[in-house]
Amino acid sequence: MQDNNINEGKIEGKNAVMEALKAGRPIDKVYIARGEGDKTLGFIASKARAARAVVSEVDRRKLDYMSETHSHQGVIALAAVREYCTVDDILAIARERGENPLIVICDELSDPHNLGAIIRTAECAGAHGIIIPKHRSAGITAIVEKTSAGAVEHVAVAKVPNLSSAIDKLKEAGVWIFGTAAGADTSLWDADLKGSAAIVIGSEGTGMSRLVSEKCDFRVSIPMKGEVSSLNASAAAAIMLYEALRQRS
Repeated sequence: MQDNNINEGKIEGKNAVMEALKAGRPIDKVYIARGEGDKTLGFIASKARAARAVVSEVDRRKLDYMSETHSHQGVIALAAVREYCTVDDILAIARERGENPLIVICDELSDPHNLGAIIRTAECAGAHGIIIPKHRSAGITAIVEKTSAGAVEHVAVAKVPNLSSAIDKLKEAGVWIFGTAAGADTSLWDADLKGSAAIVIGSEGTGMSRLVSEKCDFRVSIPMKGEVSSLNASAAAAIMLYEALRQRS
């Protein structure tokens, strides 16, 4: 594992905290809104105590002050800092499952809500990992954890200094690179995603960078019938991932 850490260890929201506890992530302290009759919060408190975390009931205003997401749902946990994985770790996960790799590459995606939504979809679709660049990209923050509904606890995320080099490593491992691009010659319905595949999702404003686009084996367009010319990054990722899942099923 690389020694670059994932976030400060703050986890917000019921689903995100529950998934962290289920995944066995070490939790130091859990703050619960005082006086709440919510059964889910009570269950979280019970699970946290069983995991030997300190559980503290506090005024909701304290949670509001602590919150980065502004949507803490009455619970914030402080967890041990985790590490990003490597590209090799993601490939190893696929081998351990006996499956062809299915990987998402986020090319300078800056919106943490998009990244969180992509991680959630990737986990649901059975992807083996996410690759993000070290610079000019959203990282795994409390907002990403919350938006992913805790899926980040179950998906390997690699943070690499150079996406082009990471793509070269994937190609050496026999992974085909599929870049999403409006107006590309290959329609999604004609793309073969059954084999080892990495799906590139470009940035919200400009799409894939030139260097990453040139590294792609295939540039794929999602069929569009309406007047709007493009999809939100997380929506595009969901369509691509579930087409891959359909083909592999």
